[in-house]
Amino acid sequence: MIKGKIHSSESFGTVDGPGIRFVLFLQGCPMRCLYCHNPDTWKLNGDREMSADEVIAEYKKNSVFYKNGGLTVTGGEPLLQIDFLLELFKKAKKEGIHTCIDTSGITYDRENAEYTEKLDRLLALTDLVMLDLKHIDSDKHKILTGYTNENILSFARYIDSKGIATWIRHVVVEGYTDDEDDLFRLGEFIGTLKHAKALDVLPYHTMGVSKYAELGIKYRLEGLPSLSRSDAARAKQRILLGIKASRNKKETC
Repeated sequence: MIKGKIHSSESFGTVDGPGIRFVLFLQGCPMRCLYCHNPDTWKLNGDREMSADEVIAEYKKNSVFYKNGGLTVTGGEPLLQIDFLLELFKKAKKEGIHTCIDTSGITYDRENAEYTEKLDRLLALTDLVMLDLKHIDSDKHKILTGYTNENILSFARYIDSKGIATWIRHVVVEGYTDDEDDLFRLGEFIGTLKHAKALDVLPYHTMGVSKYAELGIKYRLEGLPSLSRSDAARAKQRILLGIKASRNKKETC
């Protein structure tokens, strides 16, 4: 029996997919995003483990509230535990549960046949992917996260080719992800994705800063204030302009 390494769970999530959802936070993430508010999920080894049956049992305790919602698995980076996700989503679909993966796509490796085979089986059990696109510029993405973005953009294209409904998330951080040209280019990329169904643009916040002190980790954006919702809204409009331009271009080709 495969057991997932669990950070925590939330019984009544309202921002992690459609409807009210049971949200499972998994341990482990290779990236070190400058603005990450969950550094306690970075390490793969956590104190808590759960089987797929145990997760489904927890879900069923409040299943009456999830009629228009479902199960979202997030992290950390949930695709680090793809074997556990496969077992969990098989059981979820048998129960008629709507399934969602909240991911950065960082683990995608198109050259790895074994990984791709598992991913294909998982996607066949997945109703929605919430994809966190952190930066369209690969060099800036590496500064922001420690990794370039090539395999992440490839992941976005791959799940789109599979017809998976996708919600895009983007966090706006002053001086890092708020350049107007970058936002427009991000929109142009999103505009090429046929199955992108929603765009959520979030303002940077400092709510996780205290965790760094508790863990003895230096917070590298110390002193940077939270972004206003109005600034995030302006960034979203810029991305939407890029999406429109991309789709108009396709229509005229």
